[in-house]
Amino acid sequence: MTNTIAIGIQWGDEGKGKIVDLLAPKMDVVARFQGGPNAGHTLVIGDQKTVLNHIPSGILHANILSLIGNGTVVDPFRLVEELDMLIAAGIPVAERLRISDRCQLILPYHRALDAAREVAKGEAKIGTTGRGIGPCYEDKTARRGIRLVDLNADDLDARIDENLRYVNFMLVEFLGAEAVSKAAVVEALDLARERLLPLAADVPLILHENIKAGKNILYEGAQGSMLDVDHGTYPFVTSSNTVAGAALAGLGVGPEQVDEVLGICKAYTTRVGSGPFPTELYNADGMEDASGQHMAEKGQEFGATTGRPRRTGWFDAVVVQHAVRINGVTGLAITKLDVLDGLEEVKLCVGYEHHGRRLQSIPACAKALSECVPVYETLAGWSENTFGLTDVNKLPEAAKKLLQRIEEVCGSPVKMLSTGPDRDHICHL
Repeated sequence: MTNTIAIGIQWGDEGKGKIVDLLAPKMDVVARFQGGPNAGHTLVIGDQKTVLNHIPSGILHANILSLIGNGTVVDPFRLVEELDMLIAAGIPVAERLRISDRCQLILPYHRALDAAREVAKGEAKIGTTGRGIGPCYEDKTARRGIRLVDLNADDLDARIDENLRYVNFMLVEFLGAEAVSKAAVVEALDLARERLLPLAADVPLILHENIKAGKNILYEGAQGSMLDVDHGTYPFVTSSNTVAGAALAGLGVGPEQVDEVLGICKAYTTRVGSGPFPTELYNADGMEDASGQHMAEKGQEFGATTGRPRRTGWFDAVVVQHAVRINGVTGLAITKLDVLDGLEEVKLCVGYEHHGRRLQSIPACAKALSECVPVYETLAGWSENTFGLTDVNKLPEAAKKLLQRIEEVCGSPVKMLSTGPDRDHICHL
């Protein structure tokens, strides 16, 4: 039996969808433990490209049960769109998917609040996806959220009225935006009642029964560790805990029921939206560098969910060290090594300089991190083509040295290496 947590350990977009899809055939259950439709997991199988937001990547495999845990937040409209896309592709979703009855629902007023707040902040905006995830988690913490199990509650109508009075006051009086109608909220609730409630289940109980039966379980996270609300670059973070420990709370399992933690990261670094990024070389808003532009263009660095261009930079080992520590990472899965093909040199950030002082860890203050200057080690690049390689012995010597140095600096072995978008473009180390 192997119970594995698979998480991103940079700022998201690390290629988790492909790695989870690769691991899924060995599993009996794949369970998503946090986040919402702000996540985008892209799977490429042959010529077929599938982008999943809510649903675990294991859904494409027969004989695998996919679970959405209580730590997630669910948008009825977007999840039903996803269900319909899979059903149209011949995937028997009703047989393969269960949703925690404790999931919080993202409603139209959450999206309205999210968008209005970003507009009001102007240049100081966080860079959210505008999909209502933050306001939904706020309601959860404030104990006014609506869960899947609440759809048939006697007091649901009164709770919606109360929530709308609060939200519409904030929207109209403080943010100068339009009020949200009750009809829009009722439409979302009716859709959830019709399409999602039949899939509702006690997810912790299902997991406990599978663990007791000796099944293999994969716990799937969204976003990346540096977007964790506690351990990331606050306030430029998501609204949930994205670290390995969140799998326990977000699915209702104990720490003794996890065997390994796989940390997924790119061979370089990317970030979407605002926030500090010490090794940044290129972004679409004006910062340009030949190597950074090479990564952005060759890596096709656009968000799977938002379509926004990603900022790109060299591999930041300080970030990955931090993530290895806070997650208890037992092994690394490095993606997009092939994107570095053709660069004359490759740089590795091994520390920061901050006002003349050398730092080996990440400052808690986002402003301080934005002032940090990366300390680089420069390694030789390679001209050989690594795209699609499946044998680690055929890698260029310079690429092998880069991987070895990443292992040394980050304190975790490389166990998997992705050399292209397809499921088969993988090396096992």
